[in-house]
Amino acid sequence: MTAQARTLIVEDDPAVAMVHRGFVESHPRFVVVGEARNGADALRLASALRPDLVLLDLHLPDIGGLDVLQRLRLLPGPPIDVVATTAARELDSVRQAMAGGVLAYLVKPFTSAALRERLDEVWQRREDVRRAQATLDQDEVDQLLAGPRSATERLPKGLSGRSRELVREALAGLCGVAGRDASAAEVAEAVGMSRVSARRYLEQLVAEGYAQVTPRYGATGRPENRYRPA
Repeated sequence: MTAQARTLIVEDDPAVAMVHRGFVESHPRFVVVGEARNGADALRLASALRPDLVLLDLHLPDIGGLDVLQRLRLLPGPPIDVVATTAARELDSVRQAMAGGVLAYLVKPFTSAALRERLDEVWQRREDVRRAQATLDQDEVDQLLAGPRSATERLPKGLSGRSRELVREALAGLCGVAGRDASAAEVAEAVGMSRVSARRYLEQLVAEGYAQVTPRYGATGRPENRYRPA
């Protein structure tokens, strides 16, 4: 299994940082490795921990978040992905953040679903870069620069982003701890949809890497697919 993306949260408000930590750690592909309350600590921890991703507030008590962003780009090693998580709504702040290479810009307050979608996009971009060849043709360059589509845009026809999230949450709730699994019928009952629809969403989650499927043979000899979070 691919390792989780190590995430540093830069947020001066401890209560907000706690909420953001919960949002991040609800995502199976990301784990929080540190928190910083100001810009100086952000740069120190980024240098020491070498995170894959930084959630960066732009309003910090010492060094401005945009200055922190510029200094992050000067650190040795592979570039660190940055998502701005801020109350700053000014056009100039957004433009400077874009020029600094942020992968996304989330205006506070935002929901868990909004951050999860951005994290999905960050993960997909990281996977696209990981799989890319050392030398790219023009189409491959264009695809990397365009960035990944959102999870909703990647869904096959007939599937909705909201229902996908409901199925994902239901699967996590049914399975609880590692080692347990659930059938499409059990997920369908929990969500309130048909078994056929639930199975389509579960197979989509498997294709995206958020669920695993294992066939289990019953007394009749016919296999039943069992699902669990990846």
